[in-house]
Amino acid sequence: MPLPTVNPTSTKAWKALQDHYDAIKDHHLRDLFKADPNRAADFSLSWKDFYVDVSKNRITPETRKLLLELAEEVKLKEAIAAQFSGMEINATEQRAVLHTALRDFSNMKPEVAQALQKMKQFSEGVISGRVKGYTGKSIQTIVNIGIGGSDLGPQMVCEALSHYKNHLGYYFVSNVDGDHVAEVLKKVDPETTVFIIVSKSFTTQETLRNAQTIRNWFLRHVPEEAVAKHFVAVSTNLDAVASFGIHPENVFPMWDWVGGRFSLWSTVGLSICCVIGYDHFEALLKGAHDTDRHFSETPFSENIPVALGLISVWYNNFFQCETEAVIPYCESLSKLTNYLQQAVMESNGKGVGRNGKPITYQTGNIVWGATGTNAQHAFFQLLHQGTKLIPTEFICFAESLNGLQDHQNMLLANCLAQTEALAEGNADASNPFKNFTGNRPSTTLLIQKLTPKSLGALLALYEHKLFVQGVIWNIFSYDQWGVQLGKVVAETTLAAIENHDASLLKHPSTKAIFKNISE
Repeated sequence: MPLPTVNPTSTKAWKALQDHYDAIKDHHLRDLFKADPNRAADFSLSWKDFYVDVSKNRITPETRKLLLELAEEVKLKEAIAAQFSGMEINATEQRAVLHTALRDFSNMKPEVAQALQKMKQFSEGVISGRVKGYTGKSIQTIVNIGIGGSDLGPQMVCEALSHYKNHLGYYFVSNVDGDHVAEVLKKVDPETTVFIIVSKSFTTQETLRNAQTIRNWFLRHVPEEAVAKHFVAVSTNLDAVASFGIHPENVFPMWDWVGGRFSLWSTVGLSICCVIGYDHFEALLKGAHDTDRHFSETPFSENIPVALGLISVWYNNFFQCETEAVIPYCESLSKLTNYLQQAVMESNGKGVGRNGKPITYQTGNIVWGATGTNAQHAFFQLLHQGTKLIPTEFICFAESLNGLQDHQNMLLANCLAQTEALAEGNADASNPFKNFTGNRPSTTLLIQKLTPKSLGALLALYEHKLFVQGVIWNIFSYDQWGVQLGKVVAETTLAAIENHDASLLKHPSTKAIFKNISE
């Protein structure tokens, strides 16, 4: 098997970590800082434009030592080498996992280089006005039609890098909710819009229904031959794409060694290219590649994704924390948590080990959050005084993009103050309702500035963090069989709804709901 198969609970380090947890579980962060005046420096990592502070976590030098020993025992180093070498580490689907190859310009696969060149030519043609619609008008709007990884990543990046966008407007259609599609179509002009359909198989139910609805709307305004000038596909199903009416020159390839939730770096990022320009897209890729090199080459003691992954395992499996929050103090990153939910929970939401046997310990944690300072006025009450221990990752940028330094000062002050308040607390013996116990853990990622390159590096950090978790938990992070069952059941349910035939349904609860729909 390409990946090592080690039950983490059978390792010496895991057993030692359990004893260690029992010994320090009640230690307060206040006391840890008092005991070590150099704690902030000792528990921080610096790399390029990133400063990562893990000092406000409930860990000691011994915790760090044992977690690193755990990484060695589960053969994390060998697993990283297996991924980067192109071995079929997605063993249940018999596929390599090489989204990192999409951003390695020093050793790029010829097919990737060719696809990037095609993306560059197309996006620059649209942006410059050389690519025109059926009536000769320049393109003004991009509509991306996809779902899951074909939507969440590109949409998140387009919004995150809106500071760098050009004149093109953009929309994303993913949900099969017809009202959403209808509202988007009210805002676009068929003569000046390009629709990018992203579906590897060109059979994805929601995407194809949305694409067909948009095509029908489009043809109410222009003749059928206009489809070739306004619809583009990112797909491998050339026959289905041709039947749709898309010109072969407007088809962009996909590869089975790129998982959907890691595909924004590929041709799936065509909408990103159009919205922010190819040069910025390439900078995004290069930032991610910087992280790839850091992850694959840096000793584990100084390795940021390894540190983040190990700390997450520490809370998940020893403190029994089921969730972790991610709070970007940057409104442009408002969709980051949605993106990370798919990346993390679809990857590590597994209950079967790499040996094919049920797992008896906790694996994938629940990721949630929102942007600060909005989140402070929503759910931070629970973080500070609730009964649940929720490790939190704070993301902030030293520099703003548009000046307004008074706003930036206030934003950073709030971010840093929250991490301090969570850690320290505030004892108030006179009023129990105002008492803050503190000892609530957090990690702070301080990045110099939000740029395409730093965003690429940040996203890759999270990709590698979840891989570290998956290796330690002895699961396959890159398959997604859990997505399939609901799709299969939905086919029968759809037939029942369309044919008004309750006999097709099996479950009594579904039948009862159906009765209320059909009445």
